[in-house]
Amino acid sequence: MSYCFIILAGGNSHRFRSNIGKPYQKIAGKSLIEINVIKARKFKQIKKIIIVYNKKDSKRVKSLKLKNVKLVIGGRNRQHSTFNALKYLKNHKGISKVLIHDVARPNFSSKLFNLIIKNMKNARAVVPKIRVQDAVKQIIDSSKEEYIVGKKRNNLFLTQTPQAFNLKEIYYLHKTNSGKYKDDDISLYMDLNKVKFIEGEKSNLKITDKSDFENLKNIYKSKQSVGIGFDVHRLVPKRKFYLAGLRIKSKVGTLGHSDGDPVLHAVTDAILGACKMGDIGQMFSDKNKKFKNIRSTILLQRVVEQIKFKGYLINNIDINIITQTPKIKNYKNKMINNIAKLLEISKDQINIKGKTTEKLGVIGKEKAIACEVICSVIKYD
Repeated sequence: MSYCFIILAGGNSHRFRSNIGKPYQKIAGKSLIEINVIKARKFKQIKKIIIVYNKKDSKRVKSLKLKNVKLVIGGRNRQHSTFNALKYLKNHKGISKVLIHDVARPNFSSKLFNLIIKNMKNARAVVPKIRVQDAVKQIIDSSKEEYIVGKKRNNLFLTQTPQAFNLKEIYYLHKTNSGKYKDDDISLYMDLNKVKFIEGEKSNLKITDKSDFENLKNIYKSKQSVGIGFDVHRLVPKRKFYLAGLRIKSKVGTLGHSDGDPVLHAVTDAILGACKMGDIGQMFSDKNKKFKNIRSTILLQRVVEQIKFKGYLINNIDINIITQTPKIKNYKNKMINNIAKLLEISKDQINIKGKTTEKLGVIGKEKAIACEVICSVIKYD
């Protein structure tokens, strides 16, 4: 089955009370939109991703520079926005199923996602739900403070997203109910017996206001871990000199099996350590000829892809480059820009400091260069 993942991000975020709407609020340098996209890309069944956005946020959504994502302008309400995406999809070949998801629920797990897709093999629609466990009251007349107390909750439940549907069926339901507002897509089904409800997740909370967002950040902070990286290389004649992926003009270069970039090697090791994935030597052995003289940028990008697949986001990187020469301050900004691109993070998540050994030891005598890095990551899944 081939799916399209539709992310609804076209609301006004009135209850969030911020100049920056919910879809663009960031955790570990990634917006809620980006977190949802990263998660969806882990699944081979997802062949297309659509972001439905508010027209007033055109600059913001385009600034995310999302690759292989279709942007669709939203409508006057959630239902209209969903229909806009479905209209775009209706003639799209190769897509038979859709997953419709609220951008404000970025904390769904891979387990839940897999369960939804698995159940769609024998269902027309699949929706996660959770039971209502709190005491329920219903207001009869607020002016008289009259309530129904002890309202039974056995038959009450809350629905979550993502919700999965057959594309043709959900398109038809939206088209024939265009004038009737519904608060989610499953509400279009008159006969819920045709819907497969599965157990949702309490952690799949919806971000409505700032307190919800703080709760989500606290969940991610509880999954934060730190790694340390260190590397040192001799400086010798007739070798190229790479630092942080930049070619540095020099009479000497670093001696190593790969290109000998101590900054990117230390960054790679720090990331692997934070994600509990071993070290650079295990992953890219210097006994393997295919890594001979390979650029460290290539190795780092491979690691970045692997940690994304395992559900990690880089929170911040702190780098000490220990060398007598060159002067790091002359290259710092270019280094930060280059590392930010390689790691797919913001520049303000990276700090670089140049250190010397006051002409002591092999580094002080310009015979070696070293780098140490601390990296923190969060696990979002």
